Amino acid sequence: MNRRLALAVLPLLLAVTGCTSGTANDEPAPRPAAAERPSPFRDCATLSTAPPATSPGSGTAAPTTATPASPGTTAPAAGGSALPELTLSCFTGGAPVVLREVAGPAVINVWASWCPPCRKELPAFQRLSERAAGQLQVVGVNSRDSRSGAQSIGEDFGVRFPILVDQGEALQRELKRNAIPLTLFVAADGQVRHIDASGALDDTKLAKLVRQHLGLAVPA
Repeated sequence: MNRRLALAVLPLLLAVTGCTSGTANDEPAPRPAAAERPSPFRDCATLSTAPPATSPGSGTAAPTTATPASPGTTAPAAGGSALPELTLSCFTGGAPVVLREVAGPAVINVWASWCPPCRKELPAFQRLSERAAGQLQVVGVNSRDSRSGAQSIGEDFGVRFPILVDQGEALQRELKRNAIPLTLFVAADGQVRHIDASGALDDTKLAKLVRQHLGLAVPA
């Protein structure tokens, strides 16, 4: 009797074992990780190349969106200091950028997504980069920020100019400045003519500072 019962149960045990193995083998493959969103910012490959209107041998070609300061306007102040000897990575990847090799005239804005005044002024810097294209470079330095936060700001506010990454606040330490936003106005000779820490800048203030410290008239 016991033998008959064992023979009857054995096929059931084998069937159960087979189903379990089959279930394990038939599990769906894990989904691939979502692709990283493309960066909204421009790459940094041309930062060491001077704007066309200020390149050696370019003469005094007539600009389209910015013009040299006219007689009677404030001439850019002489002197200043060179940019710090720092090497920063580019948000979009590629070769690191030697900050001192960024060609002027340039406006360098230090910002972070968690900084309300930074977010407020970033659209004005984007407009400056468009209005003064070919006359000066606009460069961002994203400081102590998350990549996702900076990415979202670029997407939401339409920021397209090149962004360098400074997670350790090295530039601020070199400049002995704690607060952001900071904006550096760099002349064609590579000298920092002015560092602005007055808070959020708008189009009018930016145009005034560019005229005063870089000698360029940019539409506000």
